[in-house]
Amino acid sequence: MHRFGYKGKEFYCEETPITKIAKEVGTPFYLYSIGTFLDHYLKLKEAFKPVNALICFSMKANSNLTVLNALVKNGSGLDIVSGGELFRAKKVGVDPQKIVFASVGKRVEEIEEAIRSKILMFNVESEQELEVINQIAGKLKTTQKVAIRLNPDVAPDTHHYITTGSKENKFGIGMDEAYKLFMQAYRYPHLKLAGVHIHIGSQITDAKPFVKAIKRVLEFIDSVGYKGNPIEYLNIGGGLGIVYSKEKPQTAQEFANVILPLFLSRKDRLKIVLEPGRFISGNSGILVTKVLYEKRAKTKSFLIVDGGMNDLIRPAFYGAYHEILPVVKSAKPRYETADIVGPICESGDFLAKNRKLATVKVGDLLAVLSCGAYGFVMSSNYNSRPRVPEVVVRGKKFFVARKRETREDLIKNERIVTEVL
Repeated sequence: MHRFGYKGKEFYCEETPITKIAKEVGTPFYLYSIGTFLDHYLKLKEAFKPVNALICFSMKANSNLTVLNALVKNGSGLDIVSGGELFRAKKVGVDPQKIVFASVGKRVEEIEEAIRSKILMFNVESEQELEVINQIAGKLKTTQKVAIRLNPDVAPDTHHYITTGSKENKFGIGMDEAYKLFMQAYRYPHLKLAGVHIHIGSQITDAKPFVKAIKRVLEFIDSVGYKGNPIEYLNIGGGLGIVYSKEKPQTAQEFANVILPLFLSRKDRLKIVLEPGRFISGNSGILVTKVLYEKRAKTKSFLIVDGGMNDLIRPAFYGAYHEILPVVKSAKPRYETADIVGPICESGDFLAKNRKLATVKVGDLLAVLSCGAYGFVMSSNYNSRPRVPEVVVRGKKFFVARKRETREDLIKNERIVTEVL
């Protein structure tokens, strides 16, 4: 259930009119519905209840502390990919035994901090990484659980930038190589090779690639188990798609109905882990921006808004589609086709191309939908633009969860080095 929609002519987030927030906060800003975050998480948790799955929200999709706190308080674990995300995870008080550390390039100091924090396990991407974690665990006189990330060579139908489970990608370890690692587990006395992990990509709307990958992994689990290496955890990653435009993704329950039969018979000896990000957060947030200018050339019309590619890079980066709606509908709307572009000095600075939109005028607000995942977390200070605030809504109340950056924030870590003159 998405808690964004029109009430009469005005667009709301839960029970709060967006115009009210814009008047107080200014534009642009990110806006999150906490109710939607929790609804998506709890539906996934309920769907996988038969196997008592550990659901670790993927922080790289949205790392706002208020959002994370709400999920953690409702039982969620966290999937992290950096020391900075570990820092955030600890700030919201998540049980460290519900933290899984992914990432293809973990630094030594990040690994050590994570082991000292007593996280559940690492998803390991290479033999060298396995050796480094073993060495650090030995130095700390402990045994650390790890899962080997397998590359099942399954390429789902999604954007090639977010496909991660084929042989051409940098992620994971081939099945043959991974088998050898399990057979040589004795080489890593400070590690417990407790699990296997897959993540085949993002924005996948069909269960078939998951089924194909999981079947391959279950065969792998059986093969190493026969050799005396029982697997305790199967981490099936994330990647469930959402609606951006005309997609028809599977619901949590539909996905579970297809996936659960693959390992229900193993539920007493195999713990299932999921790492959803976009599925929980994508349609839980929007970006609100204001029309600054209208520009009509002979061959093209442009709406110039105050939100740019530094605020939301997905359209420029992936060619991603985000539905865009007026925050206040016109009584007698006319429609025109225009590019919706930002103020950044790049031709790639756009939120939409050739988009048919109800006619708006200077000063009107636009809601850019499906921005709860890979929105603010991918924003930058390009063109020396302060990053925008993040606002959360619960019912009729809204709160600024992250303040708008100031110009002083832009230069707080800089100094003018006069010695070079």
